[in-house]
Amino acid sequence: MRTLKKTEIALLEAQACSAEDWSRVLITDEHSLRYIRNTRFSGDICIGSFQKSFDMPGGIHKHTGIFHATLHNVTIGDDCCIENIKNYIANYDISHDCFIENVDIILCDGPSSFGNGVEVAVLNETGGREVTIHDRLTAHEAYLETFYRHRPKLIARLKNFAAERTAACTSTRGTIAEHVTIVDTGYIKNMYVGAYAKVEGAGRLKNGTLNSRQEAPIHVGYGVIADDFIVQDGSSIEDCTTLTRVYVGQACSLGHGYSASDSLFFCNCQEENGEACAIFAGPFTVTHHKSTLLIAGMFSFMNAGSGSNQSNHMYKLGPIHQGALERGAKTTSDSYILWPARIGAFSLVMGRHSSHSDTSDLPFSYLIEKHGETWLAPAVNLRSVGTVRDAQKWPKRDKRYAEGRMDHVNFNLLSPYTIDKMFRGLHVLEELETLSGATSDVYAYQSAKISNHALYRGQMLYRIAIEKFLGNSLISHLERTDCSSAESLLEALKPTRVEGTGVWVDLAGLIAPKEVVNHLLDEVEAGRVPSLQDFSDALKHIHENYYRYEWTWAYEKMLEYYGLYPDRITIEDLIDIIRRWKDSVVKLDQMLYADAKKEFSLSAHTGFGFDGASQRTVEADFEQVRGDFETNPFVMETQAHIERKSALGDKMIALLEGL
Repeated sequence: MRTLKKTEIALLEAQACSAEDWSRVLITDEHSLRYIRNTRFSGDICIGSFQKSFDMPGGIHKHTGIFHATLHNVTIGDDCCIENIKNYIANYDISHDCFIENVDIILCDGPSSFGNGVEVAVLNETGGREVTIHDRLTAHEAYLETFYRHRPKLIARLKNFAAERTAACTSTRGTIAEHVTIVDTGYIKNMYVGAYAKVEGAGRLKNGTLNSRQEAPIHVGYGVIADDFIVQDGSSIEDCTTLTRVYVGQACSLGHGYSASDSLFFCNCQEENGEACAIFAGPFTVTHHKSTLLIAGMFSFMNAGSGSNQSNHMYKLGPIHQGALERGAKTTSDSYILWPARIGAFSLVMGRHSSHSDTSDLPFSYLIEKHGETWLAPAVNLRSVGTVRDAQKWPKRDKRYAEGRMDHVNFNLLSPYTIDKMFRGLHVLEELETLSGATSDVYAYQSAKISNHALYRGQMLYRIAIEKFLGNSLISHLERTDCSSAESLLEALKPTRVEGTGVWVDLAGLIAPKEVVNHLLDEVEAGRVPSLQDFSDALKHIHENYYRYEWTWAYEKMLEYYGLYPDRITIEDLIDIIRRWKDSVVKLDQMLYADAKKEFSLSAHTGFGFDGASQRTVEADFEQVRGDFETNPFVMETQAHIERKSALGDKMIALLEGL
């Protein structure tokens, strides 16, 4: 960098440029000065060289340079095109290869943290569970900061981590990183714009971070208004979306006029048309409908039907109530829940529910409104083809770039977290049967009603799922075990670690033993986890050791469920467990097969063959659109799954019988 020569100043002035003090304008390439026109400079200015052109849609080529702009205290990297700045750019460092055109104003005013350090009043609009957002926030850190308020020392340490990160991001100068495009945009103030981000037609971006990178760029589209926010890489904010005090995780999509305030959205969320207020949207929270309001709730792996609403206000002490739909729960069209309530994992909510039920110990259930009352059908969602389809699609729909994933997501449908709830659910149903009698028509639980048939069906389905999971874990362990002799195999059954027993928790995607999590939190409180990076590394370590923890838990539960003892277990016992596993897999797959067949029933043909006069026309139209049942990909996979698992079971039984 060097100061301008008199001849160069004269050239710039001849090109309608001016400066408060030309001595504070530094350049690198005198040959690039011809590409600076109609520009006013003030403060300290550093300008790179302009050698390239941008190729625009429609075949237009625009040479890099500065045209029709006012710049104050700005550094500009090589090969940028800055054109038609209606107001000015102030206090910004603009990296190389940026294209900025038709923008009203870009400024950094005073020290700014660019959205870091903003307090988001999640779950409770009146406060009490605020999460401090920063550009390295994970779903798991936010979950702990939201829900572990009973550990004030932990909250203080997490707040301190956030404060340290906020301080590291604070500056008096804004940043626009390399290869950024900002066009047709209005007001930009106190923004960090990461590499390869595209901002096209946004209305206002204020006090925020676009944490974009080359491998996973961020796109901000037309009409977007966002204040006090952070958006992580791979995400897109489109079509007049409005954000106020919002964190958006990796590979999220918000658009079609979505409105959100005081909310957290973590990886792979899709939010369109509707509204969110004070929600904790864990991974894969999805809503697509204009009439849907999500408020004061915790969700993950969730799909909200059209018109789904909740209430956090009973018109007494204000909007102070909260609720949760545990992982995998879904709502149907026009569903309603009056908070507080807690809905069990992978459950389906239909109708209106105002009785504040807690069904967390009865996962995979249906909550159905009947004559204004909540009726519960435990475990019935285990046999739903939709549940299995969801579990299969989530890993395929993970749009995050492979490197640098922040949230640690466990996609397992059956895990110690859900199976432990099934054990508790089985106990609940057996207790209801004992207390009310086996012949009762209706059982009452958590302000909900359970029919006699639903109670016994729930017990049966929970047992099938438990036996399937325990068999899965056993076979997976045997496949990693020395099976050369019965003695070595039986000895290798015993877990090599004690971590994993007891209750498990779902930290917004990360499934882990509660004891292991509590040990980490004890270390954090004691100051033995000195930094945010160390804390993130510890959470990653827990996630990566999931299957080791799982076997410890499954082994203990296997002994308990089948009435076995560690020193007396035999090869015959293992064969029996595998046989029961094989039976449970086939039974569950047959239920899924039957459920899928309903989608091809005669009633499903309604509306096909519009102008046809015969049933043959209806069937032909249906088959052309929907295909044939036997060749449906899911049906074929279900049949293949039965064959694969049956063959695996037979193989393992033969192996054990040969010892």
